[in-house]
Amino acid sequence: MNSKKIISIVAVVLVTGLLVYGFVLVQQIFSVNTKFTDSEVYVTIPTNATYAQAKEILTPYVQNMDRFEMVANKRNYPESVKPGRFLFTKGMNSYELVKSLRTNIPVKLAFNNQERLENLAGRVGSQIEADSMSLMASFKDSIFLKENGFNQDNVFVLFIPNTYEFYWNTPAVKFRDKMIKEYRNFWNTQRLAKAEQQGLTAIEATILASIVHKESVKKDERPRIAGVYLNRLRLGMPLQADPTVIYAIKKSTNNFDQVIKRVFYTDLIMESPYNTYVNLGLPPGPIAMPDITALEAVLNPEKNDFIYFCASVTRFGYHEFAANLSDHNKNAKAYSNWINNQGVKR
Repeated sequence: MNSKKIISIVAVVLVTGLLVYGFVLVQQIFSVNTKFTDSEVYVTIPTNATYAQAKEILTPYVQNMDRFEMVANKRNYPESVKPGRFLFTKGMNSYELVKSLRTNIPVKLAFNNQERLENLAGRVGSQIEADSMSLMASFKDSIFLKENGFNQDNVFVLFIPNTYEFYWNTPAVKFRDKMIKEYRNFWNTQRLAKAEQQGLTAIEATILASIVHKESVKKDERPRIAGVYLNRLRLGMPLQADPTVIYAIKKSTNNFDQVIKRVFYTDLIMESPYNTYVNLGLPPGPIAMPDITALEAVLNPEKNDFIYFCASVTRFGYHEFAANLSDHNKNAKAYSNWINNQGVKR
């Protein structure tokens, strides 16, 4: 066999080998490499995670880790592990998986109807990497409070309920700093002017809105209730808001899960800065997170002469209003009789 034939045979073998290798390589890179049954899953990689830690997190979702690692090494993923929240879709190949691990998907973070700061921290901490303890520490940081005019009792007013976009790996301080920006955006010149017209600061308006929020779930009634409370404040009367007493009871027992449907006289005289039956003016902080309609009700209250109100026994969820004590006592008696007939003890 002459040398030319030998060279030709060797060349054919080499080319064939390269083609086979290339085919195998393509198969490894572009064949399906997921093993979850859902159409898509979100995977979170913590801040400062090593490649070994990332692999451990990814293992439940990757069918063949050797194939994944081959592509990951070629794409320099082990040297550039990125923290965050990443989207995997069913049927992805190794190349697509590694590519997805470079695209941090934001979280639609929502919160509303939280009763206190601790509840909010837990709610937020369940949606991003920062835990509730680090979030609480950032909210109560003394320098932050002083620079922004808050204290530990009223800093809860900072949080405007809404849906926000955050990266999952957002640290606690960055979350807090975003919230102060949102707070300032909400309390624009127009809203601050409306609060001032009612004789309130932004903080005071939010505290009052938290009481209005707790008094009624009926959004169309909230401006009327806000008008009543503002009337009382102008007259120097105590607010006498049952929701503040309920909050005081829960706070004194540190049991915010209890459901209190009825307030008794002994509750009305309990010593607490949150009890607006024994203290004039507003409580030191909000008793809940007011929603936007409650805030707007305080800023745009109904102008009325009402001083009193109590729950209605004919329009459930609504209230009966009165401009004098005599009419109010009739309404209150009707409600007391109704609730006694219902057998409500607490």
